Amino acid sequence: QVHLVESGGGVVQPGGSLRLSCAISGSSLAIYDMGWYRQAPGQLRELIASITPGGSPNYADSVKGRFTISRDNVKDLVFLQMNSLKPEDTGFYYCNSPSGVFRSWGPGAQVTVSS
Repeated sequence: QVHLVESGGGVVQPGGSLRLSCAISGSSLAIYDMGWYRQAPGQLRELIASITPGGSPNYADSVKGRFTISRDNVKDLVFLQMNSLKPEDTGFYYCNSPSGVFRSWGPGAQVTVSS
């Protein structure tokens, strides 16, 4: 059974930073593209950042220049460094592979950006 688990969420003021982590059990993510998805309140889940196994990132326009995705293929971890957070970044953050290889989703990490 493959499990993805996100951590590092919290409540932060606008302009603040958070670092999310994603761990996997039951498989390895080292050979797959991985991504971070965000589901804002009342919205569909959207892919906001992805990274190839070799470390090449891609970002949605809404987070470009503020968020940085990275990975540790030895430890099977994926990270999302979020800087200059805005209230519209509020939501649940999930990691998964855009390839669809991992069918289950983790519980997500809740991020609230509010003054």
